[in-house]
Amino acid sequence: MNKKIWIAVLFLQSLASAKSETESLQVIGCGDMSCPPETAYVATPDNVGRYVSQRPPEAERLFRSDAIEKKIKEVKALLKNPYLAWMFENCFPNTLDTTVHFRMREGKPDTFVYTGDIHAMWLRDSGAQVWPYIPFANEDPHLKQMLEGVIRRQFLCILTDPYANAFNDGPGESEWMTDRTDMKPELHERKWEIDSLCYPLRLAYQYWKVMGDTSVFDETWLKAVKLILQTFREQQRKNGDKGPYRFQRKTERATDTTINDGWGAPARPVGLIASAFRPSDDATTLPFLIPSNFFAVTSLRKAAEILTTVNKDTDLAGQCNALADEVETALKKHAVCEHPEFGTIYAFEVDGFGSRMLMDDANVPSLLAMPYLGDVDRDDPIYQNTRRFVWSEANPYFFRGTAGEGIGGPHIGYDMIWPMSIMMKAFTSRDDEEIKECLRMLMRTDAGTGFMHESFNKDDPKKFTRKWFAWQNTLFGELILKLLNEGKLDLLNSL
Repeated sequence: MNKKIWIAVLFLQSLASAKSETESLQVIGCGDMSCPPETAYVATPDNVGRYVSQRPPEAERLFRSDAIEKKIKEVKALLKNPYLAWMFENCFPNTLDTTVHFRMREGKPDTFVYTGDIHAMWLRDSGAQVWPYIPFANEDPHLKQMLEGVIRRQFLCILTDPYANAFNDGPGESEWMTDRTDMKPELHERKWEIDSLCYPLRLAYQYWKVMGDTSVFDETWLKAVKLILQTFREQQRKNGDKGPYRFQRKTERATDTTINDGWGAPARPVGLIASAFRPSDDATTLPFLIPSNFFAVTSLRKAAEILTTVNKDTDLAGQCNALADEVETALKKHAVCEHPEFGTIYAFEVDGFGSRMLMDDANVPSLLAMPYLGDVDRDDPIYQNTRRFVWSEANPYFFRGTAGEGIGGPHIGYDMIWPMSIMMKAFTSRDDEEIKECLRMLMRTDAGTGFMHESFNKDDPKKFTRKWFAWQNTLFGELILKLLNEGKLDLLNSL
């Protein structure tokens, strides 16, 4: 521990000793996550071996769910490792505590969700952030309303601009207003990413399956689906038409803009959908991003099921299924290739001309995460070959160091591992020892904060990016709950 921090801890302990023995020692650091990482979140065990919660004080939490609070207590009582229990308590409610802005809009729920330290709503992040709360919504009407509000807000965002990835809470300013693209005051950023239109479909479908609530599938929903179909078709780039989307930015980061005057790399029309950017918000090298095309297939089929069952719109459902079939056929032909060491694997990106990019990025959708999203079976032999490839030095963005190992990406650069990749390895594993090692890495690379971060240095977890990144925090809680639901309490308690 840093000498100055240790002195501060001793000072606070001396103050605490003068108080009641039952009063816990308070945490050192900043409750608003604004202080530098070397001074934030130094936790100290109290006299019963527990750790001081890093959640905001109750009065400062943005949203409260009785069902989630109940679950946190249940899980903490089950977990014997106090550090793991502490991390779960900090991480799982982080989206609710710090990023959810819930209100009513024209008599209907409306929820705007920050990503964390960036006060904008990404369609991808917001859909993933609230996803783990869906199983609890039937026992908490307030939580159900909040989730409905996220879905309704996402549909409105799509209608505002289906090519945008991130939005302001109403008209406002953005640091990216000078980008050479069709920016609007409602947009935070306008990077075209296939998964931005998939996550809202995934969230709405799961909400419907769990809650049985069809009220969200109104005219706004129908307009959003039609716009999603239109956008996907435009980005198939058939007949030499590149579609209406262009993007350029004045930047020193090559992955923050696109080549060829904003159109991106050439794509030969083969039935796949082009994506100008990856889920990392980095520009694609080759336009057909394979994990995102897989995600589009399953998302379109979910939309078709809703349209058929709820809306009785067989024509629109048929269009969704037809596009899903076309993309799936193209994936079978163009997504696979032969690797000299790993055999038949899925490529990360292709262009339809025969070029392939062999790598993986930590952000979801990724090649590693495809079974997590339900896009491929985790026992699929091609996926298993691909999984071994991406978790090896053959993947240029796989890093291994003294602190841990995992996948990163160009967004942060060399030697920076994303905890999200470690979590995806655990989510997609059938090997208990592999899962345990993933959990150990996650616990020892939080830099003592009790939270997940965007990335950490492979040799030094104290060198990390984004101390407030709600998606990764909530995802950690989701992983712990998945393991508990699968009867793996003994695995968790063996750590």
